[in-house]
Amino acid sequence: MNDSIITTLQHHKNDFKNTDDLQPLIEEIKDKRIVMIGEASHGTHEYYKWRAKISKILMGEHGFDFVAVEGDWPPCYELNRHVKNYEDAEVATPKVFRQFGRWPSWMWANWEVYEWAEWLREFNKDLPLNERKGFYGLDVYSLWESLEAIMDYLKKEDHSAFEIATTAMRCFEPFRGGDGQKYALSTRLVPKGCSDEVSQLLSEIRRNAPNYNSDREHAFSAQQNAIVIKNAEKYYRIMASGSDSTWNMRDKHMMDTLNRLMEFHGKASKGIVWAHNTHIGDASFTDMGDKGLYNLGELGRQEYGKDTVSLIGLGSYHGSVLAGRSWGSVAEKMYLPPAPENSWEDLCHQAGDQFYINCEDLKLSSALQRRIPHRAVGVVYNPKLERYGNYVPTVIPERYDHFLFFNETQALHQIDISVELAKTPETFPFGV
Repeated sequence: MNDSIITTLQHHKNDFKNTDDLQPLIEEIKDKRIVMIGEASHGTHEYYKWRAKISKILMGEHGFDFVAVEGDWPPCYELNRHVKNYEDAEVATPKVFRQFGRWPSWMWANWEVYEWAEWLREFNKDLPLNERKGFYGLDVYSLWESLEAIMDYLKKEDHSAFEIATTAMRCFEPFRGGDGQKYALSTRLVPKGCSDEVSQLLSEIRRNAPNYNSDREHAFSAQQNAIVIKNAEKYYRIMASGSDSTWNMRDKHMMDTLNRLMEFHGKASKGIVWAHNTHIGDASFTDMGDKGLYNLGELGRQEYGKDTVSLIGLGSYHGSVLAGRSWGSVAEKMYLPPAPENSWEDLCHQAGDQFYINCEDLKLSSALQRRIPHRAVGVVYNPKLERYGNYVPTVIPERYDHFLFFNETQALHQIDISVELAKTPETFPFGV
Protein backbone atom coordinates (compact mmCIF):
# COMPACT_ATOMS: atom_id res chain seq x y z
CA MET A 1 0.00 0.00 0.00
CA ASN A 2 2.78 2.44 0.92
CA ASP A 3 4.60 1.66 -2.34
CA SER A 4 1.55 2.86 -4.27
CA ILE A 5 1.49 6.09 -2.21
CA ILE A 6 5.16 6.73 -2.93
CA THR A 7 4.60 6.05 -6.64
CA THR A 8 1.64 8.48 -6.65
CA LEU A 9 3.74 11.16 -4.95
CA GLN A 10 6.61 10.67 -7.37
CA HIS A 11 4.28 10.93 -10.32
CA HIS A 12 2.49 14.10 -9.18
CA LYS A 13 5.13 16.00 -7.17
CA ASN A 14 6.54 19.31 -8.38
CA ASP A 15 10.16 19.86 -7.34
CA PHE A 16 11.09 23.45 -6.51
CA LYS A 17 14.23 25.40 -5.69
CA ASN A 18 13.09 28.98 -6.28
CA THR A 19 9.92 31.02 -6.69
CA ASP A 20 9.92 30.50 -10.47
CA ASP A 21 9.37 26.81 -9.79
CA LEU A 22 6.33 27.75 -7.69
CA GLN A 23 4.52 29.60 -10.47
CA PRO A 24 2.08 26.73 -11.19
CA LEU A 25 1.14 26.78 -7.50
CA ILE A 26 0.73 30.57 -7.56
CA GLU A 27 -1.54 30.28 -10.59
CA GLU A 28 -3.79 27.89 -8.67
CA ILE A 29 -4.14 30.11 -5.59
CA LYS A 30 -3.85 33.69 -6.87
CA ASP A 31 -7.59 34.19 -7.39
CA LYS A 32 -8.68 32.77 -4.02
CA ARG A 33 -10.13 35.11 -1.41
CA ILE A 34 -8.21 33.50 1.42
CA VAL A 35 -4.95 31.55 1.31
CA MET A 36 -3.94 29.86 4.57
CA ILE A 37 -0.32 28.73 4.75
CA GLY A 38 0.62 26.39 7.55
CA GLU A 39 3.65 25.01 9.34
CA ALA A 40 4.40 21.73 11.11
CA SER A 41 6.22 23.63 13.88
CA HIS A 42 6.52 27.19 15.17
CA GLY A 43 10.31 27.01 15.04
CA THR A 44 11.39 26.04 11.51
CA HIS A 45 13.27 28.40 9.19
CA GLU A 46 12.07 26.96 5.88
CA TYR A 47 8.40 27.32 6.77
CA TYR A 48 8.78 31.02 7.54
CA LYS A 49 11.04 31.58 4.54
CA TRP A 50 8.82 30.00 1.89
CA ARG A 51 5.60 31.25 3.45
CA ALA A 52 7.00 34.76 3.12
CA LYS A 53 8.14 34.16 -0.47
CA ILE A 54 4.67 33.01 -1.50
CA SER A 55 3.03 35.89 0.37
CA LYS A 56 5.26 38.48 -1.32
CA ILE A 57 4.09 37.28 -4.72
CA LEU A 58 0.43 37.20 -3.69
CA MET A 59 0.64 40.73 -2.28
CA GLY A 60 2.90 42.24 -4.89
CA GLU A 61 1.30 40.74 -8.00
CA HIS A 62 -2.18 39.48 -7.16
CA GLY A 63 -3.83 42.03 -4.90
CA PHE A 64 -3.80 40.35 -1.50
CA ASP A 65 -4.37 42.94 1.21
CA PHE A 66 -2.88 41.57 4.41
CA VAL A 67 -1.26 38.74 6.33
CA ALA A 68 -3.02 37.63 9.54
CA VAL A 69 -1.01 35.40 11.85
CA GLU A 70 -1.32 33.12 14.86
CA GLY A 71 -0.12 35.95 17.08
CA ASP A 72 -1.41 38.53 19.56
CA TRP A 73 -3.32 41.54 18.26
CA PRO A 74 -1.45 44.35 20.13
CA PRO A 75 2.18 43.66 19.05
CA CYS A 76 1.14 42.63 15.55
CA TYR A 77 -0.86 45.84 15.24
CA GLU A 78 2.20 47.87 16.25
CA LEU A 79 4.14 46.08 13.51
CA ASN A 80 1.23 46.77 11.13
CA ARG A 81 1.49 50.52 11.83
CA HIS A 82 5.24 50.30 11.30
CA VAL A 83 5.15 48.48 7.95
CA LYS A 84 2.40 50.81 6.69
CA ASN A 85 4.60 53.83 7.48
CA TYR A 86 2.01 55.64 9.58
CA GLU A 87 3.28 59.03 10.71
CA ASP A 88 2.75 58.19 14.38
CA ALA A 89 4.34 54.72 14.14
CA GLU A 90 7.72 53.69 15.50
CA VAL A 91 10.23 54.04 12.64
CA ALA A 92 12.90 51.70 14.02
CA THR A 93 12.11 48.06 13.20
CA PRO A 94 14.21 46.71 16.13
CA LYS A 95 12.12 48.67 18.65
CA VAL A 96 8.89 47.31 17.19
CA PHE A 97 10.10 43.75 17.62
CA ARG A 98 10.62 44.33 21.33
CA GLN A 99 6.81 44.36 21.58
CA PHE A 100 6.74 40.57 21.11
CA GLY A 101 7.37 39.88 24.78
CA ARG A 102 4.84 37.18 25.62
CA TRP A 103 6.20 33.63 25.54
CA PRO A 104 6.84 32.08 23.04
CA SER A 105 8.28 35.35 21.72
CA TRP A 106 10.39 33.61 19.08
CA MET A 107 7.30 32.82 17.00
CA TRP A 108 7.38 36.41 15.73
CA ALA A 109 10.58 37.86 17.21
CA ASN A 110 12.88 36.15 14.75
CA TRP A 111 15.13 37.29 11.93
CA GLU A 112 12.93 35.68 9.27
CA VAL A 113 9.93 37.83 10.25
CA TYR A 114 12.24 40.81 10.78
CA GLU A 115 13.37 40.66 7.16
CA TRP A 116 9.77 40.14 6.03
CA ALA A 117 8.77 43.30 7.91
CA GLU A 118 11.63 45.27 6.34
CA TRP A 119 10.50 44.14 2.88
CA LEU A 120 6.85 44.97 3.58
CA ARG A 121 7.69 48.43 4.92
CA GLU A 122 9.69 49.20 1.80
CA PHE A 123 6.98 47.77 -0.47
CA ASN A 124 4.32 49.96 1.19
CA LYS A 125 6.41 53.13 1.17
CA ASP A 126 5.12 54.70 -2.04
CA LEU A 127 1.59 53.27 -2.04
CA PRO A 128 -1.49 55.33 -1.09
CA LEU A 129 -2.39 54.70 2.53
CA ASN A 130 -5.57 52.79 1.71
CA GLU A 131 -3.61 50.39 -0.55
CA ARG A 132 -0.81 49.51 1.86
CA LYS A 133 -0.54 45.87 2.89
CA GLY A 134 -1.19 44.99 6.53
CA PHE A 135 0.00 42.59 9.22
CA TYR A 136 -2.36 41.50 12.02
CA GLY A 137 -2.67 39.03 14.89
CA LEU A 138 -5.59 36.63 15.15
CA ASP A 139 -5.07 35.11 18.59
CA VAL A 140 -7.01 35.45 21.84
CA TYR A 141 -4.36 35.36 24.58
CA SER A 142 -3.43 39.03 24.97
CA LEU A 143 -5.69 39.98 27.87
CA TRP A 144 -3.27 42.35 29.62
CA GLU A 145 -1.70 43.78 26.47
CA SER A 146 -5.13 44.53 24.96
CA LEU A 147 -6.26 46.16 28.21
CA GLU A 148 -3.22 48.44 28.19
CA ALA A 149 -3.63 49.26 24.49
CA ILE A 150 -7.29 50.13 24.86
CA MET A 151 -6.62 52.30 27.92
CA ASP A 152 -4.06 54.30 25.92
CA TYR A 153 -6.50 54.76 23.05
CA LEU A 154 -9.61 55.60 25.08
CA LYS A 155 -7.77 58.10 27.26
CA LYS A 156 -7.44 60.27 24.15
CA GLU A 157 -10.61 59.37 22.25
CA ASP A 158 -13.47 58.45 24.61
CA HIS A 159 -13.56 59.57 28.25
CA SER A 160 -16.77 57.71 29.12
CA ALA A 161 -15.44 54.41 27.77
CA PHE A 162 -12.11 55.12 29.47
CA GLU A 163 -13.85 55.17 32.86
CA ILE A 164 -15.43 51.78 32.10
CA ALA A 165 -12.04 50.46 30.96
CA THR A 166 -10.51 51.69 34.22
CA THR A 167 -13.12 49.72 36.17
CA ALA A 168 -12.30 46.61 34.13
CA MET A 169 -8.59 47.14 34.71
CA ARG A 170 -9.16 47.36 38.48
CA CYS A 171 -11.05 44.07 38.37
CA PHE A 172 -8.17 42.31 36.62
CA GLU A 173 -5.32 44.03 38.46
CA PRO A 174 -4.98 41.48 41.32
CA PHE A 175 -4.38 38.73 38.74
CA ARG A 176 -1.83 40.46 36.53
CA GLY A 177 0.89 38.20 35.20
CA GLY A 178 1.06 34.48 34.56
CA ASP A 179 -0.55 34.53 31.09
CA GLY A 180 -4.01 34.47 32.62
CA GLN A 181 -3.36 31.41 34.80
CA LYS A 182 -3.80 33.36 38.03
CA TYR A 183 -7.08 34.85 36.84
CA ALA A 184 -8.27 31.45 35.60
CA LEU A 185 -7.67 29.89 39.02
CA SER A 186 -9.53 32.72 40.76
CA THR A 187 -12.70 32.01 38.75
CA ARG A 188 -13.04 28.64 40.44
CA LEU A 189 -14.16 30.57 43.50
CA VAL A 190 -15.86 33.46 41.67
CA PRO A 191 -17.19 31.91 38.43
CA LYS A 192 -18.31 35.17 36.80
CA GLY A 193 -14.92 36.79 37.33
CA CYS A 194 -14.68 40.09 35.46
CA SER A 195 -17.07 39.10 32.68
CA ASP A 196 -19.61 41.84 33.44
CA GLU A 197 -16.93 44.55 33.30
CA VAL A 198 -15.54 43.48 29.92
CA SER A 199 -19.01 43.04 28.41
CA GLN A 200 -19.91 46.57 29.46
CA LEU A 201 -16.65 47.87 27.99
CA LEU A 202 -17.25 46.21 24.62
CA SER A 203 -20.84 47.49 24.49
CA GLU A 204 -19.72 51.06 25.22
CA ILE A 205 -16.98 51.00 22.56
CA ARG A 206 -19.35 49.59 19.95
CA ARG A 207 -21.91 52.26 20.81
CA ASN A 208 -19.38 55.08 20.48
CA ALA A 209 -17.34 53.67 17.59
CA PRO A 210 -19.02 55.83 14.89
CA ASN A 211 -17.61 58.88 16.68
CA TYR A 212 -14.00 57.65 16.55
CA ASN A 213 -12.99 59.68 13.53
CA SER A 214 -9.33 60.51 14.12
CA ASP A 215 -7.92 57.33 12.56
CA ARG A 216 -10.06 54.63 10.94
CA GLU A 217 -7.63 51.80 11.60
CA HIS A 218 -7.01 52.88 15.21
CA ALA A 219 -10.79 52.82 15.76
CA PHE A 220 -10.95 49.32 14.28
CA SER A 221 -8.09 48.25 16.57
CA ALA A 222 -9.87 49.63 19.64
CA GLN A 223 -12.91 47.50 18.91
CA GLN A 224 -10.73 44.47 18.25
CA ASN A 225 -8.88 44.92 21.55
CA ALA A 226 -12.22 45.09 23.37
CA ILE A 227 -13.30 41.85 21.69
CA VAL A 228 -9.97 40.22 22.60
CA ILE A 229 -10.40 41.26 26.23
CA LYS A 230 -13.93 39.83 26.36
CA ASN A 231 -12.97 36.56 24.67
CA ALA A 232 -9.69 36.19 26.57
CA GLU A 233 -11.54 36.60 29.86
CA LYS A 234 -13.97 33.87 28.80
CA TYR A 235 -11.11 31.70 27.50
CA TYR A 236 -9.26 31.77 30.82
CA ARG A 237 -12.49 31.17 32.74
CA ILE A 238 -13.22 28.07 30.65
CA MET A 239 -9.59 26.95 30.94
CA ALA A 240 -9.99 26.76 34.73
CA SER A 241 -12.66 24.08 34.23
CA GLY A 242 -10.24 21.87 32.25
CA SER A 243 -12.61 21.70 29.27
CA ASP A 244 -11.46 20.97 25.70
CA SER A 245 -13.83 23.72 24.55
CA THR A 246 -11.01 26.29 24.86
CA TRP A 247 -9.66 24.98 21.52
CA ASN A 248 -12.92 25.65 19.69
CA MET A 249 -13.32 29.03 21.33
CA ARG A 250 -9.80 30.06 20.32
CA ASP A 251 -10.23 29.05 16.67
CA LYS A 252 -13.68 30.62 16.51
CA HIS A 253 -12.14 33.85 17.80
CA MET A 254 -9.46 33.67 15.10
CA MET A 255 -12.10 33.06 12.42
CA ASP A 256 -14.23 35.96 13.65
CA THR A 257 -11.15 38.21 13.64
CA LEU A 258 -10.35 37.14 10.08
CA ASN A 259 -13.94 37.93 9.06
CA ARG A 260 -13.65 41.42 10.58
CA LEU A 261 -10.37 42.01 8.73
CA MET A 262 -11.93 40.92 5.44
CA GLU A 263 -14.87 43.27 6.02
CA PHE A 264 -12.57 46.13 7.06
CA HIS A 265 -10.59 45.78 3.81
CA GLY A 266 -13.68 45.85 1.58
CA LYS A 267 -15.87 43.56 -0.51
CA ALA A 268 -13.05 42.60 -2.87
CA SER A 269 -10.55 41.94 -0.07
CA LYS A 270 -8.12 39.02 -0.19
CA GLY A 271 -6.27 37.75 2.87
CA ILE A 272 -3.38 35.45 3.77
CA VAL A 273 -3.18 33.50 7.04
CA TRP A 274 -0.01 32.17 8.69
CA ALA A 275 -0.69 29.57 11.38
CA HIS A 276 0.20 26.05 12.48
CA ASN A 277 -1.04 23.13 10.37
CA THR A 278 -3.30 22.15 13.28
CA HIS A 279 -5.17 25.42 12.75
CA ILE A 280 -5.21 25.74 8.96
CA GLY A 281 -5.59 22.09 7.89
CA ASP A 282 -9.27 21.12 7.95
CA ALA A 283 -9.77 19.43 11.36
CA SER A 284 -12.75 17.38 10.16
CA PHE A 285 -10.31 15.11 8.30
CA THR A 286 -8.29 14.31 11.43
CA ASP A 287 -8.94 12.68 14.78
CA MET A 288 -9.59 16.18 16.14
CA GLY A 289 -13.00 16.01 14.50
CA ASP A 290 -13.76 12.81 16.41
CA LYS A 291 -13.37 14.82 19.62
CA GLY A 292 -15.74 17.56 18.49
CA LEU A 293 -12.94 20.00 17.72
CA TYR A 294 -12.91 22.31 14.71
CA ASN A 295 -10.35 24.83 13.48
CA LEU A 296 -9.69 27.90 11.38
CA GLY A 297 -9.26 26.02 8.09
CA GLU A 298 -12.50 24.10 8.51
CA LEU A 299 -14.39 27.27 9.50
CA GLY A 300 -12.87 29.16 6.57
CA ARG A 301 -14.10 26.58 4.09
CA GLN A 302 -17.58 26.73 5.63
CA GLU A 303 -17.68 30.54 5.73
CA TYR A 304 -16.28 31.38 2.28
CA GLY A 305 -16.74 28.17 0.33
CA LYS A 306 -14.14 25.53 -0.47
CA ASP A 307 -13.55 26.94 -3.96
CA THR A 308 -12.48 30.36 -2.66
CA VAL A 309 -10.18 29.18 0.16
CA SER A 310 -6.85 27.43 -0.26
CA LEU A 311 -5.32 25.48 2.64
CA ILE A 312 -1.58 24.84 2.23
CA GLY A 313 0.24 22.51 4.63
CA LEU A 314 4.01 22.49 5.20
CA GLY A 315 6.08 19.65 6.64
CA SER A 316 9.56 18.09 6.84
CA TYR A 317 11.32 14.80 7.49
CA HIS A 318 14.24 15.71 9.78
CA GLY A 319 16.67 18.46 10.81
CA SER A 320 16.50 20.93 13.71
CA VAL A 321 13.78 23.05 15.32
CA LEU A 322 13.44 25.88 17.85
CA ALA A 323 11.20 25.05 20.82
CA GLY A 324 11.01 25.01 24.63
CA ARG A 325 11.36 22.01 26.93
CA SER A 326 8.40 23.24 28.98
CA TRP A 327 5.96 26.16 28.94
CA GLY A 328 7.84 29.39 29.60
CA SER A 329 11.30 27.84 29.31
CA VAL A 330 14.19 29.21 27.25
CA ALA A 331 13.94 28.36 23.56
CA GLU A 332 16.48 25.81 22.37
CA LYS A 333 17.70 24.58 19.03
CA MET A 334 16.67 20.93 19.14
CA TYR A 335 17.27 17.87 17.02
CA LEU A 336 14.28 16.97 14.84
CA PRO A 337 14.56 13.19 14.37
CA PRO A 338 13.66 11.40 11.15
CA ALA A 339 9.92 10.85 10.95
CA PRO A 340 8.85 7.30 11.82
CA GLU A 341 8.14 4.66 9.23
CA ASN A 342 4.72 4.87 7.56
CA SER A 343 4.16 8.48 8.58
CA TRP A 344 3.23 11.06 5.95
CA GLU A 345 6.66 12.67 6.27
CA ASP A 346 8.41 9.32 5.81
CA LEU A 347 6.42 8.63 2.64
CA CYS A 348 7.29 12.09 1.29
CA HIS A 349 10.95 11.47 2.20
CA GLN A 350 10.95 8.34 0.07
CA ALA A 351 9.31 10.20 -2.80
CA GLY A 352 11.62 13.22 -3.11
CA ASP A 353 13.66 15.99 -1.52
CA GLN A 354 11.79 19.30 -1.79
CA PHE A 355 8.50 19.50 -3.63
CA TYR A 356 4.91 20.68 -3.55
CA ILE A 357 1.88 18.72 -4.53
CA ASN A 358 -1.70 19.53 -5.46
CA CYS A 359 -3.79 17.40 -3.14
CA GLU A 360 -6.47 17.04 -5.82
CA ASP A 361 -3.98 14.76 -7.61
CA LEU A 362 -3.86 12.48 -4.57
CA LYS A 363 -7.60 11.85 -4.28
CA LEU A 364 -7.56 9.02 -6.83
CA SER A 365 -5.24 7.03 -4.58
CA SER A 366 -7.38 4.75 -2.41
CA ALA A 367 -4.35 4.22 -0.17
CA LEU A 368 -4.47 7.92 0.76
CA GLN A 369 -8.17 7.94 1.61
CA ARG A 370 -7.31 6.86 5.12
CA ARG A 371 -5.71 8.53 8.12
CA ILE A 372 -1.92 8.62 8.10
CA PRO A 373 0.22 9.89 11.00
CA HIS A 374 1.24 13.49 10.20
CA ARG A 375 3.85 15.40 12.26
CA ALA A 376 2.84 18.38 14.42
CA VAL A 377 5.49 20.00 16.66
CA GLY A 378 4.36 22.61 19.18
CA VAL A 379 6.17 25.34 21.09
CA VAL A 380 6.84 22.74 23.82
CA TYR A 381 8.76 19.79 22.41
CA ASN A 382 10.78 16.77 23.49
CA PRO A 383 12.45 14.91 20.59
CA LYS A 384 12.72 11.71 22.66
CA LEU A 385 8.95 11.56 23.10
CA GLU A 386 8.00 12.69 19.61
CA ARG A 387 6.63 9.40 18.35
CA TYR A 388 4.12 9.27 21.19
CA GLY A 389 2.37 12.60 20.87
CA ASN A 390 3.41 14.61 17.83
CA TYR A 391 1.51 12.90 15.04
CA VAL A 392 -2.05 13.72 13.97
CA PRO A 393 -3.93 10.99 12.06
CA THR A 394 -4.86 12.77 8.83
CA VAL A 395 -6.57 12.16 5.49
CA ILE A 396 -4.03 14.29 3.64
CA PRO A 397 -5.84 14.87 0.29
CA GLU A 398 -8.90 16.20 2.12
CA ARG A 399 -7.25 18.15 4.93
CA TYR A 400 -5.19 20.34 2.57
CA ASP A 401 -5.48 21.72 -0.94
CA HIS A 402 -1.70 21.80 -1.41
CA PHE A 403 1.30 20.56 0.54
CA LEU A 404 4.94 21.68 0.55
CA PHE A 405 7.54 19.14 1.71
CA PHE A 406 11.13 19.74 2.82
CA ASN A 407 13.32 16.71 3.44
CA GLU A 408 15.66 18.57 5.80
CA THR A 409 14.93 21.78 7.69
CA GLN A 410 16.77 24.00 10.15
CA ALA A 411 15.76 25.85 13.27
CA LEU A 412 14.30 29.35 13.21
CA HIS A 413 16.71 32.22 13.98
CA GLN A 414 15.48 33.83 17.19
CA ILE A 415 15.87 37.51 18.09
CA ASP A 416 16.82 38.20 21.71
CA ILE A 417 14.39 41.02 22.50
CA SER A 418 16.05 41.57 25.90
CA VAL A 419 19.00 43.31 24.24
CA GLU A 420 19.14 46.36 21.97
CA LEU A 421 19.05 45.38 18.30
CA ALA A 422 21.14 47.15 15.73
CA LYS A 423 20.40 45.70 12.31
CA THR A 424 20.13 42.40 10.50
CA PRO A 425 23.39 40.49 11.08
CA GLU A 426 26.05 40.58 8.37
CA THR A 427 26.04 36.79 8.47
CA PHE A 428 22.31 36.59 7.75
CA PRO A 429 22.42 33.90 5.02
CA PHE A 430 18.80 32.83 5.06
CA GLY A 431 17.00 35.69 3.34
CA VAL A 432 13.31 35.56 2.57
